[in-house]
Amino acid sequence: MFDNIFKKSLINVLPQVRGKYLKNVPLSKHTWFGVGGPAEVMFIPEDQEDLSHFLQQRPYNVPICLIGGGSNLLVRDGGIPGVVIKLDSPYFRQVFINNDSITCYAGLKNIDLKKILLTNELGGLEFLCSIPGCIGGSIKTNAGCFGKCIKDVLIKATIMDGNGSLKEIKPDDLQLSYRSSLFPDDWIILSITLKTEKATRESINKIMDEQKEYRMKNQPYNEKTAGSTFKNPEGLKAWELIKKSGCADLQIGGAKVSEKHCNFLINTGKATAADIETLGDTIVQKVKENTSITLEWEVKKMGINK
Repeated sequence: MFDNIFKKSLINVLPQVRGKYLKNVPLSKHTWFGVGGPAEVMFIPEDQEDLSHFLQQRPYNVPICLIGGGSNLLVRDGGIPGVVIKLDSPYFRQVFINNDSITCYAGLKNIDLKKILLTNELGGLEFLCSIPGCIGGSIKTNAGCFGKCIKDVLIKATIMDGNGSLKEIKPDDLQLSYRSSLFPDDWIILSITLKTEKATRESINKIMDEQKEYRMKNQPYNEKTAGSTFKNPEGLKAWELIKKSGCADLQIGGAKVSEKHCNFLINTGKATAADIETLGDTIVQKVKENTSITLEWEVKKMGINK
């Protein structure tokens, strides 16, 4: 389908932009798992007008996709054909403080929110700072932890659709639920506005320290992992089903189940994306055989096999 366009260099048929086009970018450097093939072209838009121009002018048959911080992502070893968009310019890391809320652009890393909350003595979003990745990726999966999720704090989001048009979206439009939302694939989150509450630096720090301590004690830390691999089935815990099904010690190639938390898969340093995906699929199969429950991947898989 794409043969004619890819006989030429893909960049040569893309619209002129103010941002950057990069060729054959290794996506292993853009994901927490540290695996995956290259993006044929990565586009880093200068700002939202640049992004809109690209979407309006791009050839219709060039596939596009978006990646964020890469914390919840498995890119296959063959990489991603077409254009991978990453909102990584300073424009997309802006933050605006309002009376009872904060507006964060999509490229802001969750961990960078910590300093902003402390400086401005804003509470209520401590949980978000402990979730790996970027702000933009938090809506699509209704990210959450420590008893709180995006649904609890979201006021509105600004998105761009596949035609380059801006829209303002309210929480009810997204039907946010456990690790999911009604979010069309061609929407790109530009910014989100979240509720905040006044709090002291001491109280904010205390909450964040407690959450960090919990993660360090109970989850793999400073390892190549993408966080929780599978969603919890309703009323159940994925890790308990995995352990019960005899999968806690599984290893395939350079990928293994974490010794600290068996709903986390680890790249030991030599894993391929195929190792990780095969390990996850093996767990799904064994859990189904033992419990009749089919685990659903929480990690998003993208790209083609090598």
